[in-house]
Amino acid sequence: MVLGNIHSYESMGTVDGPGIRFVIFLQGCPLRCKFCHNPDTWNVKEKKIEEKAQDVLKRIERYRNYFGKKGGVTITGGEPLIQSEFVLELFKLCKKAGIHTALDTSGYIFTDKVKEVLEYTDLVLLDIKAIDKEVYKELTKVELENTIKFAEYLKEIKKPTWIRHVVVPGITDDDQMLERTAQYIATLDNVEMVEILPYHTLGTFKYKELGLKYPLDGVEDLSYERKQEIMELFKKYELPVH
Repeated sequence: MVLGNIHSYESMGTVDGPGIRFVIFLQGCPLRCKFCHNPDTWNVKEKKIEEKAQDVLKRIERYRNYFGKKGGVTITGGEPLIQSEFVLELFKLCKKAGIHTALDTSGYIFTDKVKEVLEYTDLVLLDIKAIDKEVYKELTKVELENTIKFAEYLKEIKKPTWIRHVVVPGITDDDQMLERTAQYIATLDNVEMVEILPYHTLGTFKYKELGLKYPLDGVEDLSYERKQEIMELFKKYELPVH
């Protein structure tokens, strides 16, 4: 029996996959993204809500009338695949119950166990933080290589995928880098949607609560106008941009 270390639940999510989602935030993440708005999920050893997969499924079932066939369950974090055994156990139960499963991941953890998780995953929400290796390392403190391997594997197995890309002024808000990102995503024929996510500062209060210095202090939110320009750039490559 595997216990999941769960940070929190959101019962009526609308931005983490199709339809209404029951969203499960798992504790633990090996990345240290400068723009992270959930630093309270980083420490996997910090015990939050510990539950068995069967008990989590019972929670999910209570909301089935709300999400129905058009919605489902999304597991996110943190980085959910740091608890891949728990995700596997829960997704197996969800599939047996006929519930749509979505996995929101950075793709950093790519193992045989993760491949098994993907067998029970209907949709992957893959976060590509940056396409340049050096920028990615500076932004996340980890290497890009596994995320690209993960993306290529999703293409190989034809797994439905949404790509998420956060655009940060002064870091990833660069026309040349954005062009490279769009060009790469265009090679992935399993991608059903590309979400351009503008950088925001809504999570900065958590850093103060945790006594941490916010890495992007002084960086302003990406403007609506700039987001529209970036979306048009991606559309040049016939990408399904949202």
